Amino acid sequence: MASEVLTSIPLTSLPRIAKGKVRDLFALPDGDKPTLLFATSDRISAYDVILKNGIPTKGAILTLISAKWFEVLASRVPGLKHHFLHLGPPPSSGLTQEEEQMLRGRSMTVRRLKIFPIEAIGKLSFPLWGSSAWTEYQKTQTIHDLPQPAGLAQCERLPKPIYTPSTKAELGDKDINISPDEARKIVGDKYASRIEELALACYNAGAAYAEERGIIIADTKFEFGLDEETDEVYLVDEVLTPDSSRFWSKTDYEVDKQVLRNWLTENGLKGKDDVEMPAEVVEKTKARYTEVFERLTDNSLEDALKKL
Repeated sequence: MASEVLTSIPLTSLPRIAKGKVRDLFALPDGDKPTLLFATSDRISAYDVILKNGIPTKGAILTLISAKWFEVLASRVPGLKHHFLHLGPPPSSGLTQEEEQMLRGRSMTVRRLKIFPIEAIGKLSFPLWGSSAWTEYQKTQTIHDLPQPAGLAQCERLPKPIYTPSTKAELGDKDINISPDEARKIVGDKYASRIEELALACYNAGAAYAEERGIIIADTKFEFGLDEETDEVYLVDEVLTPDSSRFWSKTDYEVDKQVLRNWLTENGLKGKDDVEMPAEVVEKTKARYTEVFERLTDNSLEDALKKL
């Protein structure tokens, strides 16, 4: 398959309504329900900064992994609703042939919902080296203000997964860790308990599925939205990808963006703008993303794209 890196998405047939670190969101023609097209680039960010160059095939990997997870979680979490409708744009979208080819494997049609302004980050099952959770635990024996047992070592499993939310920052700003009580004040009592319940249920179901395939999900983040007509909470955005999760292989403990983070830290580039990754880091990161895709989907990326 082609390895061209797509760091921008020059789609002009649909109105662009948002551009994030990795994804661009486009409004789709009105149907029975408002919908969006999520288009995923090959951009990569670390420490809240977007790198100058991208990772080949990353956009397709993130999109197809998310699609797989929506299927898995819907079957394993009773009552779960999610925004995913189908891969790719609908036939009525009016895209050109060139645009459809550009988006092949890297876009999905989703319900348009009201997004809750928090990230259900973590469900940390392990204190992690270099993470804010581990730093907090060392100082106060808490994680997001939640008391934890004394004497835990780095990478030691917590007694049970925990819900660790954060604020959802605008592009260019940093998310801020908050306690579940603070999250409740932001989203309101009416929805806070349901968000926490779904976040933990999705984490537990996803962690069990991943462990069956040799992967430990040390932490992740979920986002949720509201269908204002039905007053129901939906799982939205990407789900359990190498971008949104810290995946550890049971054999080598590194199946995520840690290769990139390590390189940035070791070279004094953490949090700096206008940084270009060397070819070695690009290839190692691509290999990690490809590995997690194959383990979680029981499929190669090439074969998955052939089926679209």
